[in-house]
Amino acid sequence: MGLAFEEYRREFDLTPYPRPQLVQSEEEKMERCDRILKFLLRERGMIAAFSSTYERKRRVIREYMNTRNPLPVPPEILSDQDALFWTESVERGIVHIDDIPEIKYNIAHWQGDITRLDADAVVNAGNTSLLGCFLPAHSCIDNVIHSAAGMQLRADCAKIIALQGHEEEIGDAKLTRAYNLPAKYVIHTVGPRVGRELSDEQRSQLRSCYNSVFDLAAEAGCNNVAVCCISTGVFNFPREEAAEIAAGAAVNWKLRHPENKMKIVFDSFLDADARLYETILRMI
Repeated sequence: MGLAFEEYRREFDLTPYPRPQLVQSEEEKMERCDRILKFLLRERGMIAAFSSTYERKRRVIREYMNTRNPLPVPPEILSDQDALFWTESVERGIVHIDDIPEIKYNIAHWQGDITRLDADAVVNAGNTSLLGCFLPAHSCIDNVIHSAAGMQLRADCAKIIALQGHEEEIGDAKLTRAYNLPAKYVIHTVGPRVGRELSDEQRSQLRSCYNSVFDLAAEAGCNNVAVCCISTGVFNFPREEAAEIAAGAAVNWKLRHPENKMKIVFDSFLDADARLYETILRMI
């Protein structure tokens, strides 16, 4: 049995994460980048000297973050990270979720990078450890969200798993702060991993992911939630059926909770997924 929201929410500060002052110059960017990289190098027992471009240094920071265990980070390093990462979030361009037009039942679709949305909650399709992707600079949504949010996200997820006493179950969901994302929260859920054939149990598990996400977002008082495509990447769930399950789960949840006005925005990144969601949502 998974840990309920009420059982772990008091262990965390879930107030909106304070926004640091934006980095004011390229020189300041490089200085903050160098301090973070120096910490990560020394943590690995490596010589803290690295002569390269800002872009290369920034990529190495991401790679080392991705492979790093959830260990404590000095406050001054978190301060550098937060200033740098929040500035990057602003530079990517923040998209206001209220501006995304509804299709039906206060359900919408948006194509783009989910880390740009200022949603109350964005959904991360994670794995059973909840610790994020450990592959350096991998392109999966789990890696992208953890890399943009900051090192605190993995630490929070590790704390939840420790409190729970076991890995996350497929179809459940957990909520943390979103840290340096424009969103307030990240809702982490674990979808089914499909082998050669898709089973009814896996369909049910995917449906449970969406129901768990919507229930948790509502319990946390979210006015909106942005939901990524769950299990359709390396977990190999067929895209068309996944989109049908997602849309059906959203509509059924809305019908079961007519008093709840929470906006549900399905986020897709690939053109193929975008076409599926636009078609399916206009047919419901």
